[in-house]
Amino acid sequence: MSKYIWLEALQKHLHDGELLIDEPLHKYTKTKLGGAADLLVIPATMEEMATTVRYAHENNIPLLLLGNGSNMVVRDGGVRGIVLHMSKLDRIIIDGTRVHAEAGAHIIEVSQKAAKACLTGLEFACGIPGSIGGAMAMNAGAYGGEIKDVIVQATVMDLAGNVFVLTKDELELGYRKSIIAKKGYFVLSADFQLADGVQEEIDAKVADLTYQRESKQPLEYPSAGSVFKRPPGYFAGKLIQDCQLQGKGFGGAEVSIKHAGFIVNKNNATASDYIQTIEMVKKEVKSRFDVDLELEVKIVGEEPQ
Repeated sequence: MSKYIWLEALQKHLHDGELLIDEPLHKYTKTKLGGAADLLVIPATMEEMATTVRYAHENNIPLLLLGNGSNMVVRDGGVRGIVLHMSKLDRIIIDGTRVHAEAGAHIIEVSQKAAKACLTGLEFACGIPGSIGGAMAMNAGAYGGEIKDVIVQATVMDLAGNVFVLTKDELELGYRKSIIAKKGYFVLSADFQLADGVQEEIDAKVADLTYQRESKQPLEYPSAGSVFKRPPGYFAGKLIQDCQLQGKGFGGAEVSIKHAGFIVNKNNATASDYIQTIEMVKKEVKSRFDVDLELEVKIVGEEPQ
């Protein structure tokens, strides 16, 4: 089956969403890297998403979920099959101290809306650039807080399009892992339990965390954020810094001078440049410290022909 057949079949069911053939994915990733998707689907409703998932499953078509593109490197050859982009599924509903957010909502925006509602508990997420779906899949965290600290439940979909709810315990949230990533589930929405707070204290905490982030992270360049997980007993950034790799890289990609845990697209890098730089860092850290760095970012797609 060709992408044109997929397009024709899905057009019959997706009336409000978007379907784009050979759409360049660099437009949707924080690294500004990546080739084209055979077919990019941007569903407007949960029903349209479920239809797409079921169609891909029934026809054995590869399916990739793309949230905010903040934790993903797409190879230059692009992605075969269907890519689901969740940007239109982004509702945020606050009910008392509970917050309901759809998978495509940016976790920064959820944090901001919670803060404006004088709710405390999500301040740690005020600088995390991912979507709710991605944050749930990897139990995103920063500055001493994690998703697992505030999550109540998540509604997910399996590859066959079945929808069900997972409780906090059933999500099996650990350091940058979850049952979602393990089973390949698609997050539809998440519910968080926060607490009433003091507005001045919430604002002060958000301001402090924002300052820390902006002063220490290379936000002026496209990047995938922290590239590597924290190795047991070490800090990835410190190991990379001690290898004197800052400022080094391939093509337009380099290890950030500002934060060694980041690899930035400094000058029109290709995905190949970015991945070569990742491999260089892993090799050097292994050689000098005998530590195997594990990727926090996900590398997907095909090498260019």
